[in-house]
Amino acid sequence: MDIGLAALLLLLFTVLVGFVKKLNVGLLAIAGAVILGYGTGLFKGAKIIAGFSANLFMILLGITLFFGIIQSNGCIELSMRKLVGLFGRHVWLVPPLVYGVGFVFAAIGPGCVPAMAFAAAVAVPLAHETGYHPIMLLLLGNLGTYCGRFSPITPEGVLIQEILGKQGIVVPNSILLLDTFLGTLVLAVLVFFFYKGYQVKAPEKISRTEDGLHYTAAQLIALGSVAVMILLVLKLGMNVGLASFLMAALLILLGIGDEKTAFKSVPWSTLIMVCGVGVLMNLVIATGGINLLARMISRAMSPSTAGALMGLLAGVMSWFSSAIGVVFPTLLPTVGLVGENLGGTVPLSELVSVVALFASVAGLSPASTGGAVIMGACGTDAEYGKKYPAEKLFLELLLWAIGSIGLLTLLAFLGLFRIFV
Repeated sequence: MDIGLAALLLLLFTVLVGFVKKLNVGLLAIAGAVILGYGTGLFKGAKIIAGFSANLFMILLGITLFFGIIQSNGCIELSMRKLVGLFGRHVWLVPPLVYGVGFVFAAIGPGCVPAMAFAAAVAVPLAHETGYHPIMLLLLGNLGTYCGRFSPITPEGVLIQEILGKQGIVVPNSILLLDTFLGTLVLAVLVFFFYKGYQVKAPEKISRTEDGLHYTAAQLIALGSVAVMILLVLKLGMNVGLASFLMAALLILLGIGDEKTAFKSVPWSTLIMVCGVGVLMNLVIATGGINLLARMISRAMSPSTAGALMGLLAGVMSWFSSAIGVVFPTLLPTVGLVGENLGGTVPLSELVSVVALFASVAGLSPASTGGAVIMGACGTDAEYGKKYPAEKLFLELLLWAIGSIGLLTLLAFLGLFRIFV
């Protein structure tokens, strides 16, 4: 058997075992890399370890550590509560607010998963206050995070740029944000009309839960540290991981963050998953497995169908695996070769955007993190837990995940994601 094909099959096997056994794919990938390397005699320890990206690990650790401190401080939650209170009876602003909350909280650094939990925490109380359908607001919050996750300072944004950089491909994060905004905006409008959000009228009074609450000095400093971190990255070109470590250390020194609590908030399993898959992926690339995968993908595509089929593949893969841990590291390394095999007629930004967008939106599935967050938010609410039973909600979210990928595939075929080339 061709060694490249064997490496690809090993990658597929690790993903399937991780899915079926509910095990960390990154851990399995490292084990698979050891077996592949020493079993074939082609790769020794140094070459295998070289696939573990110290740069990516430092960035992910720095960002999650920093925002673990910020989130425990309560400053962002209070900011959102104050923002909601400003709206008063302008109930029509609530749906874009929830989308915006998901977008902003993801974009300022934490990425998608922490932002989904935060958006859900905002959406459920707002549904009670305003009368909007809770599933509608929860879906809008998720969609906001699916766009915001691709800013230059998020784990997802950093990972994508690292993968593209190794291929010599330049796709600005601004293009990713614009394309994913288009896709999520179409879905958000569909969600709004499906749940008849236009029929909701302003209640007599929306409680102002932020009245009487004020920022503490520690919370103001924490908010300021977020602004400083963003400025260091965007204006001075500082590595986002190093900027995050710097801010985290300063906050801990000032007594604003507790060191032990901060380290407990780091999603270590996610870090191992993302970096661990990179270890095996490095060997897949070295053996020619990615070239083989790119050729197989290219055979099924033409310049007019490349975006739609690439996105569909990413969406289907994401139903059964992690977007950031599996789909991005597997499909994005093929982008350059797929574009080359199609004669350079397909914008690479389109291929990158559809992989990013479709893999994210597939997360609405109840078997993925996004759908699970929605089910958890409803299930733990006394009223909504009874009104929307788990069995019914599971099917509803599954249909949203499937239908959204179907609609996005059509939009990709029509060329929507080539607008901002």
